[in-house]
Amino acid sequence: MRLPDIITMSRTALLELEGMEFHANHGCFGYEAVAGNLFIVDFKGTVDIEDACRTDELGDALDYGKIYDMIAEEMKIRSNLIEHVAGRIVDRIASGFPQLGEFSIRVSKRRPAVNGVASWSRISLTYKRK
Repeated sequence: MRLPDIITMSRTALLELEGMEFHANHGCFGYEAVAGNLFIVDFKGTVDIEDACRTDELGDALDYGKIYDMIAEEMKIRSNLIEHVAGRIVDRIASGFPQLGEFSIRVSKRRPAVNGVASWSRISLTYKRK
């Protein structure tokens, strides 16, 4: 069912993919490269949804399945630092989705290697297109 053209709607919306889980081998210590760890990645981006709201066609929406696939591919590439992982993910999404004006990525690492108890270490990066 097509919505009438007289309805006024905001052109942008917040699209989120939260809690993407990956077992990966990121870390500076040898045991991290061997045993790996649980990582959680969250994505938030602003996107124009006016056409998708009106047409109900997948071609008019941002394909967040492709965003997930890009993140999954980057998570497979070992890095010492989660900052490096997050930076690669941001670069990949920015290149692959020029329609995204602004988005953020958060990479969380379960039980980081610290001298005490810490449930997570996290890094968040925000990208704003010029």
